[in-house]
Order: sequence, then structure tokens, then C-alpha cells
Amino acid sequence: MPETVCAVVVTHRRPDELVKSLEALSAQSRRPDHLVVVDNDADPQVADLVAGQPIPTTYLPSRRNLGGAGGFALGMLHALASGADWVWLADDDGRPADSEVLSTLLACAGDHRLAEVSPMVCDMDNPSRLAFPLRRGLVWRREVSELRTGADDLLPGIASLFNGALFAASTLEAIGVPDLRLFVRGDETELHRRLVRSGLPFGTCLEAVYLHPQGGDEFKPILGGRMHAQYPDNAAKRFFTYRNRGYLQSLPGMRKLVVQEWARFGWYFLVSRRDPAALMEWIRLRRLGRREKFGRPEQ
Repeated sequence: MPETVCAVVVTHRRPDELVKSLEALSAQSRRPDHLVVVDNDADPQVADLVAGQPIPTTYLPSRRNLGGAGGFALGMLHALASGADWVWLADDDGRPADSEVLSTLLACAGDHRLAEVSPMVCDMDNPSRLAFPLRRGLVWRREVSELRTGADDLLPGIASLFNGALFAASTLEAIGVPDLRLFVRGDETELHRRLVRSGLPFGTCLEAVYLHPQGGDEFKPILGGRMHAQYPDNAAKRFFTYRNRGYLQSLPGMRKLVVQEWARFGWYFLVSRRDPAALMEWIRLRRLGRREKFGRPEQ
């Protein structure tokens, strides 16, 4: 019996972008066997959009905003419960670059016997550039050409989650689904941590591309570009980013980053920004995460 693929999309108040995402998913040469859309706004307009897709669909409205973490957890569990062999993740502001992405990912997973495979996530406005910088050792890569350096089609042991990531069902049984408590920011890093510690084989397929708005502008260069510090453009994003990083770096497999984290952000706030108050806020948010205080900003 052929293996089945369930695509899972999480959306929140972006119906215009969602239209483009679903069109690209439904236009794959190897179509997903089922599409699950988790709507964190329970919008009737989104329900109608999902119902109009040319493939079998399930619409899961949530009257509470579960964030990306909770939305993907809900959708992934639904996909597993429906019997999917593979779960393919997407969101409302990104989309596969062409109609061959899913088939390419499946072929790469089969050829390399992977438990998870991700496409390269590239800037929607400039696909030769990565949408998010990728760190290899101490060096940050921002260009596609910096990844495609040989004949290999796989970058093993490195993957961007969740944009276009393809998981075997057995992998999710082994590592679990995203942590609802993180809401947004860092939920993909925490799942990546579990994937690494599982010992299962995974990587990035260099022949598949997922397009996403540029997110690398948050990463501010310091020390002549040899290191970066993440500084989101609004207070809510900073809250979740720094609070969740405090939690993440208290976990096995992540603690080795703590010294480097203090050095980078200490330099960024005190030397680059000359903003001691911002450093104190960063420390406060990290402590919330370390103590597993997972309330929302308004709480």
C-alpha cells in the first residue's frame, strides 16, 4: 500500500497569504493525500477557503490562539491519528517554491533513509538568499551558494523547522510534537533539539526550496560579523524569543550555549546598543524561561 502524506498548515489572520500557500501545496506533482489546516482565529472565511481545495481537507478551528507551537502540535497529532505515514509542515506566509518540492523531499528521504528532511528555506523576494541565517560551527551562512558547495544533495544533521519540514510518523512518535507552552519562537529549536538527541538521521535537501519572508534581519552582526545577536523588532517578539531561549538553554543538549549566549548579548546590549536597560530586560526574560514561567506578556 502506498505511503500517505498529510500536509499540516497553521494560520492566524492572514487569509491572503494562506491562499497562496494552499495553492502551492495543492499544485504539487505528488499531491498530499490530505490537508489539515489549524486556524488560530476560527475565521469562517478560512473555513470556506479550506473547503474549496482540490484535495481532501480537515479544518481545525481554535477559539484560543495556540500559537505556532500549539497549532502544529494539534495538526500533527491529528495527522498521526488519521494514519498518515508522513507529515509535511507549512505555514500561512510561506510556500513550496515549485510543484516538485514534496516529491523531491520524499525521494531524498528514501535515498538517504531519513527520519526527517527539510528543504532550504529561502527569501521569498530573493531566493538566492536564505530566509534565516544558518550556523555551521561558529560561521553563519546567508546565501544558498554557501550550502551548495559540492555534488551532494543532502546537508546531514542540519534542518530548518517547521517551514516545509517532512517528518516520518515514526519520528514524531519518537520525539513528540511541539511544546504548547512555548507559543511562538524557539518551538522549532526545541523540537530540533529532541531530533538531534534521538539519534535519528535527518538533514536538509539541497534540491528542494521553500519560500518564506526574510527573517534574518533580526540577527544583528557583532564583532565584525563573526557573531550575531537576535533582536526582534517588537516587544512581543522579544518577550517570546528571550523567555523561550532561557528555557531552551536550561535543557540537556543546549546548556553548552549558555556562556556564548551571555558573551554575545552582553556585547550587543552594552557595546553595540549601549543600552544597559535592554540587557536587564533580556536577563529578566531569560530567568522566566529558566524557571518555566510560561505566561503570556499581558499576564
